[in-house]
Amino acid sequence: MKFTFGLIFATLCIFGGYVLSHGVLAALWQPFELIIIAGGALGAFIIANPGSNIKAVFASLPSLFKGPKYTKSSYMDLLAMMFELFSKARKEGLMALENDIEEPKQSEIFKKYPKIAANHHAMDFIVDYLRLMVGGSMNAFELENLMDVELETHHHESFMPSEAMTNVADGLPGFGIVAAVMGVVITMGSIGAEPAVLGAHIAAALVGTFLGILLAYGYVGPMALSLGHKAREEAKFIECIKVCIMATLNGYTPVIACEFGRKAIYTTVRPGFIELEDHIKKSK
Repeated sequence: MKFTFGLIFATLCIFGGYVLSHGVLAALWQPFELIIIAGGALGAFIIANPGSNIKAVFASLPSLFKGPKYTKSSYMDLLAMMFELFSKARKEGLMALENDIEEPKQSEIFKKYPKIAANHHAMDFIVDYLRLMVGGSMNAFELENLMDVELETHHHESFMPSEAMTNVADGLPGFGIVAAVMGVVITMGSIGAEPAVLGAHIAAALVGTFLGILLAYGYVGPMALSLGHKAREEAKFIECIKVCIMATLNGYTPVIACEFGRKAIYTTVRPGFIELEDHIKKSK
């Protein structure tokens, strides 16, 4: 909703201001300039990125039109779920989690939190490290190092779409200049024509520069930043899981382990201590 509103607001202000200053919108419609700029940028994007990254970019674009994925309620559900897992392990032993780990879709604990269970990144992280805990072959220091390596890998991978879009945004003004130069070449070829014809050619060339800059700073650049924010929010969600698991490994009670995780959450979506406590009690 926020993204859609920003998109519409920016477009209305830019083109509305142009119309209010007695500009003619039809003069900005230069399809050949748009083909040069958009086609050149798309081609450069395909050349610069591996197939997996291209797929990731197009797969992530629909998320821009959705609300935030990780809200306060998402974190409260996560911490409540971690509390239940840790409490079960503390009361019945780590081996009691074996069925939950091996068949997460059949786990009564995971079934209570469908939104978390549907997040395959989070679930893979939880299940993999609970399995290592149950195996008991790694100490806390080794496990934390492994988590850091995985988080760093995930961080780089999740930011690839944002970085690819940023590179496209950086190149768009250049393609706008290319389109403008081509327009000037056409204009010079018509140097003996009537002033009105020359004016139309010059206007078309200037539109190329305008479109390159507008697409870069008005649309593609902000989209890249938005994808980066979403990647950062996902990384924080996984980091919260890591903090909870590490606190448990270091011998803290489930309540304190979840408090460690709560402190790792961004303040804008962090639940209060009492608020989380009440939510955990209701979830039991």
